Formats: sequence, C-alpha cells, structure tokens
Amino acid sequence: MATPGNLTTAEDDTRPAAGAAAMPEVVDQVALARLYGEPLFAMPTDLYIPPDALEVFLEAFEGPLDLLLYLIRKQNFNILDIPMLSVTRQYLSYVDEIRSRNLELAAEYLLMAAMLIEIKSRMLLPPKKQAEGEEAEDPRAELVRRLLEYEQMKLAAQGLGAVPQYGRDFIKAQVFIEQALQPRFPDVEMSELQEAWRDILKRAKLVQTHKITREELSVREYMSAILKRLQGRRFVEFEDIFEPEKGSTVLVVTFIALLELAKETLIEITQAEAFAPIYVRLSYTPV
Repeated sequence: MATPGNLTTAEDDTRPAAGAAAMPEVVDQVALARLYGEPLFAMPTDLYIPPDALEVFLEAFEGPLDLLLYLIRKQNFNILDIPMLSVTRQYLSYVDEIRSRNLELAAEYLLMAAMLIEIKSRMLLPPKKQAEGEEAEDPRAELVRRLLEYEQMKLAAQGLGAVPQYGRDFIKAQVFIEQALQPRFPDVEMSELQEAWRDILKRAKLVQTHKITREELSVREYMSAILKRLQGRRFVEFEDIFEPEKGSTVLVVTFIALLELAKETLIEITQAEAFAPIYVRLSYTPV
C-alpha cells in the first residue's frame, strides 16, 4: 500500500504538465484564494503589483501652508521668529518626495518653496535703509501673517467639526402621540344631506292646503331664527329645524338659510357615523 509521499507510476502519469496550474498533493489543503470559482493553492508567479500600490502616507497635508504650520508646530518654533534655514530644508525634502509621485500636486508646493527661498535670500542681504524711528521690514512678515490667518481658520474649522452634527453624531427621534383635544365628528356626505332633504319634502307633501297667498320670505330672517333656536342647545336634530306644516315654500327658504349659515361657518352639521341621524349645532359659543 503506497503512502501519500510515495505515489505509484500510474499516478505520476496523471500529473499536470509544467506551466499548468499546480494541483495540491494533499487533498485537505486549504486554498489561499478562489479565482473564477476555482481554488488557488499557490501564489501566481506572473502577478504584477504596481510600485505605488502599497504606499503608506503617514501625514496628509491640505496645502503648503498646512505643511509649513506642521513643521513649525512640530519643532516648537516661534512662529513670529521662524528659522528659515531649518524650515526651508525640511520643506524642500518633502517637496522632493512628492515630486517623484505626483507632479501636479507638487506644483502648488513648488510655488511656496520659491517663496521660502526668496525670503531666505532676502534675509542674507543687508536691510534697506529706513527713515529715522522706523524699524526695518522683516522679509518673513507676509509669511507669518498668512500662517497666523490659516491657523486661525483651521482651528475654527476644527471647532465647528467637533460640534455634534445631525446624521453623523445623532439622529432625530420622532415620536407620534395621538392626542385629540376635542371629539371630531365625521363629515356629512352630500348624498346623505340630499337624502335627508328628500325625506323632509315627502313629509311636506303630506300636509297640503289649497289656500293661495303671496308672502315675501327673507332668508336673513330665517337665518336669525335658526341661530336663536340653536342657542343654549348642544345639538339639534336636522329634521327639528324645519316646520313642514308651513308648506314647502318655508321649507325651501329654511334650507337655504341653513346652507348659508354653514357656508359662513356659523353652524356645524355633524353625524356620528354613516347612516346615523344628522345634527346641527352652533360652531361658536355665544356670549
């Protein structure tokens, strides 16, 4: 019986040719990865890795001023008395590093490098003569002013960033509490109002007289009469508003007066539920 380390000749004939994917000699070996669903037990020899694929940036700066401020604060230099030689040397070493990787990014830093070299050169020259009582202009003054303004804005931005923000540090809690201050009755449908009106007309036809008279009816008078009838009463049934014994003419005027009061929101027409009796009440509390 052959052991796993001593394979027979027949098994040697089934081995893949050179250059083909290496198959594991041990069946239970753990695959390193899967490529297109197939297990990969060995690292490929023709894998290309770009040179900058594994670059690690320890410090990230937002611009030349940010880099200068970092170099000054890191070494505890006095920003009002910057040692230009040391700062310029460190700054140029960083610029040389980024030039080899990103030429477009280095262009902005090269402009500041030229400014530092100019300031350093001006400091080596004798100061210009000034009027009596005036101090000689410091070549670093403009750079110091820009650095102080940038640091002030940077600290302000950090302070704003530390303020809790909605969506980042907290979320708004929404709680819905159903609270009714007063009972709200369902709205009366127009079809139900029409049906109630038809019932009143049917009752009015049962009481008929042959006396023909001419009278002038005022809608405003009937509006006032309805308001007086509703005062002091919480609800009045819709049918109790009308007086069928006075004929259909009075019923029509009363109905028009009722609609006018509802239009002017002086009364409310309510109904507890569908197909329930219709009630009328004042929409205000009289004094």
